[in-house]
Amino acid sequence: MITTQPLLDPITLGAVELKNRVVMAPMTRCRADNEHRAPVQKHIDYYTQRAGAGLIISEGSEISERAQGYPYVAGIFNEEQVKGWKKVTDSVHEAGGKIFCQLWHVGRTSLPDFHGGDLPWAPSAVNPETELYNHKGEKKKTVTPHAMTIDQIKQTVKEFGDAAANAKKAGFDGVEIHSSNGYLIHQFFNENSNLRTDEYGGSQENKARFFFEVLEAVKESWPENRIGCRMNPSLHGVFGIESTKNTIPFFDYVIDRLNEYDLAYLHLSEPFTDVSDIDHLVTNIAEHYRPIYKGNLIINGGFDRESGNKVIADGHADCVAFAKLFISNPDLVKRFELKAETADWDQDTFYTQGREGYTDYPVLEEEAVKD
Repeated sequence: MITTQPLLDPITLGAVELKNRVVMAPMTRCRADNEHRAPVQKHIDYYTQRAGAGLIISEGSEISERAQGYPYVAGIFNEEQVKGWKKVTDSVHEAGGKIFCQLWHVGRTSLPDFHGGDLPWAPSAVNPETELYNHKGEKKKTVTPHAMTIDQIKQTVKEFGDAAANAKKAGFDGVEIHSSNGYLIHQFFNENSNLRTDEYGGSQENKARFFFEVLEAVKESWPENRIGCRMNPSLHGVFGIESTKNTIPFFDYVIDRLNEYDLAYLHLSEPFTDVSDIDHLVTNIAEHYRPIYKGNLIINGGFDRESGNKVIADGHADCVAFAKLFISNPDLVKRFELKAETADWDQDTFYTQGREGYTDYPVLEEEAVKD
């Protein structure tokens, strides 16, 4: 039984000082239902309500029009989006919070509906064989994507760099490169989605090349100690990603290489599904990667107050990222401080466009609550 609460201890991640180790995980919420897909007042309210977190990582923010795969996502590639995010970051800072922008490209996890009928881009022409919703709320099957040319890969690397520069203009404290969960960078990592035979496929170094080129592009705007990245090594059977015996050795290689950089943090996810019967995958990501990665490690995946405190106390992580708990508990840190019960979330409003289930969750009255 953990009697102290390491989650509430301050920590410095790179150049950013955090008041606690409770991180708000990036979560797609689909509230940018305006012509520019820019953050508006409800976004300002939503993030500011949760500024008690040591660090907020924004919802995945599209780096370009081509990066889109979900409706009403607030991007970071046009002027109105930058202006909208600037209002968010100003408000979060005024409330004493810190916030990073997650840079996102979905790759093949998209529909032609989002691209004027054109095919989504991906490392190779391999259909993820999943279903997605378009802007009209219609559920459609994914298609076989367009295999990116070398020029298109270079263009996309530049778009990551441009989006990072926009995030700086928007007043973020740093950026997180979304290299996880079956999206574009993860598609380059996986040998079932990356069938390339050029310098971006085949060997570990080649499959990692796109990611490290993106990292270098982001470094043109941000020092390394204000850059994080997110990875999900044991993802399997989700978002079209199927693991192989080479999956964990590949992530071991990439994460060890990250020790060459002075990053703010590495953000890892525990398996999204039960992979205990898959011999080649790791069931305890934090415990596996803590000895490999020497920098700050954020872990995410189904944690609560007790398990979050324990993973830090055990030395397996430095911070814990909470997702759904932060949706329904804007004052999550206060509830942890008081050891109070947490409120349940309403999954039916995760991806709707209004304030219901977004900014209307109540905060706890400030009174001590016993275990």
